[in-house]
Amino acid sequence: MAILIDIQKVTLEGFDRTILEDLSLTISTGDRIGVVGINGAGKSTLLKIVAGLQKPDSGNIRLGQGTLVGYLDQIPDLPKGTVREVLGDGWEVDAAIDRLGMTKAIDTQIDHLSGGQLKRVALAKIFAEHNDVLILDEPTNHLDLSAIEWLEQKITSFPGAVVLVSHDRFLLDQVTTRMIEIDRGKTYVHAGGYSALLEAQAEREVQAQNAEQIRKNMARHELAWLRRGVKARSTKPQARIDAANRLLAGGKEAAAREGTIDFNVDTPRLGQTVIKAHNVSFSYPNGRQILNGINLELGPGDRIGIVGPNGAGKSTFVNLLALRSEPSIGTVKHGPTVATSYFEQGSDNFNLEATVQELVAGPRGIPGSPEDIAIMKSFWFTGALCKTKARDLSGGERRRLQLLLALTLKPNVLFLDEPTNDLDLETIRLIEEFLAQWPGTLIVVSHDRTFLSRTTDRLLEVHADGSIADIPGGIDAWIARAAGVITSTNLGDTQEPEKAPTNGRVLRDAEKQVTKLERRRTSLNEKIMSSADVEEQKKLSAELSQVIKDLAQAEDYYISLLN
Repeated sequence: MAILIDIQKVTLEGFDRTILEDLSLTISTGDRIGVVGINGAGKSTLLKIVAGLQKPDSGNIRLGQGTLVGYLDQIPDLPKGTVREVLGDGWEVDAAIDRLGMTKAIDTQIDHLSGGQLKRVALAKIFAEHNDVLILDEPTNHLDLSAIEWLEQKITSFPGAVVLVSHDRFLLDQVTTRMIEIDRGKTYVHAGGYSALLEAQAEREVQAQNAEQIRKNMARHELAWLRRGVKARSTKPQARIDAANRLLAGGKEAAAREGTIDFNVDTPRLGQTVIKAHNVSFSYPNGRQILNGINLELGPGDRIGIVGPNGAGKSTFVNLLALRSEPSIGTVKHGPTVATSYFEQGSDNFNLEATVQELVAGPRGIPGSPEDIAIMKSFWFTGALCKTKARDLSGGERRRLQLLLALTLKPNVLFLDEPTNDLDLETIRLIEEFLAQWPGTLIVVSHDRTFLSRTTDRLLEVHADGSIADIPGGIDAWIARAAGVITSTNLGDTQEPEKAPTNGRVLRDAEKQVTKLERRRTSLNEKIMSSADVEEQKKLSAELSQVIKDLAQAEDYYISLLN
């Protein structure tokens, strides 16, 4: 195992904080290193330092003799020319182009490609080059499942070392051998994949809680001893008493972000019918048909995930369901109580010159009102960030603001189009927890397999022929089928929901309830493991016991329907 890059005591100072502090890391052949941390923690900065594109304030970075490093930025910078001219020839290039769905764009100029197409061409290019170390910054953004699986295979089979930043937890757990966590300048290196990182984080939190309790106990004992001895001494040791009081009043290091997304939405009650699409087809003005003969009915509390290859029409389908577009044939109707909100990928649908608090207040509100301050705090917009113009926010902060603004509309039907792009893992996890308790109907377009698994209980796939069908078995079956473990025949492809048997809706509702309770059970287990508060653990354990009972009943009912 050859050492490719050796990093020793690297430190980088930012404008108002330390970005990296005393980082030491050795990267060797075969390493697959994932980097995580909240938005702004310094993940991309670390990648640029490792790639030699940015110099640290102090420390040493040594490359092995002849080591070549390839770097993929979040927004790729490619040379001018056609896709073929940029990638060149060869069977490996042709195979990558085909697997990444770029065959039809082979003669397209690079500056005419979409952001997703640029990312795919850049990935094909970097894996076609002869590098020893690959540095990948959010490589899965804008990729469909087929492209992500291709990426997993390329990373796994790559003979050198790979360092990547990604919010795709499934990818991280599949390919990484080590994880680096950046938290307020400090770096923690964990052996293993994403699961090992979570275990280490939970253990570190427990240790911090225990250390905090020990520290407070020591301070109390010290203070009591000092006070007992005051009357016996002629000179009161006030300085030591003050020091003990400060120790007692102090606390452990504050979290990088306080609390969770805790936003109480006054959601209007939904009727029995929420959205009904009948015989819907959609064609572009040039005559190309993208959706064909779709029938779908959604009810209150439905959690729908929509998947399919890039360009199949997923976003078009969601726009039709949201009444943002009109079908070429057929009808889409909303129930009389429906109030929708749309969280759209790749679009800052707000005034970039307005501040966060101005956008939250809206045209009729007063910026900075107590109610708005509470709302902004729930999404971690505090202090100077509230008065920051939208154009000056980071990509992750803009996405968080988009979700906040979507929820201030008080919807009972929420459309999310690729919601995890540009968000850090902590934010994604907290959004998942929020959505698990949110009572409305949810429609999600995403290729984030973990996010789909935790927020949806029914999966629809948009096919290349414009049809849409349920995927029995949900996200796990979809992944297995795409990986070739099972086939469409094994799954027993279904017709559109309207053509299903009479008890089909009852069966889906029963499965939805089981999935919901399973999500709640997992969430409660995670909270119990991470909590050091005995009273909180008792409360959570009591709720968990009830959830387990409810889950057993729900599973029995679901099984009875299958028999």
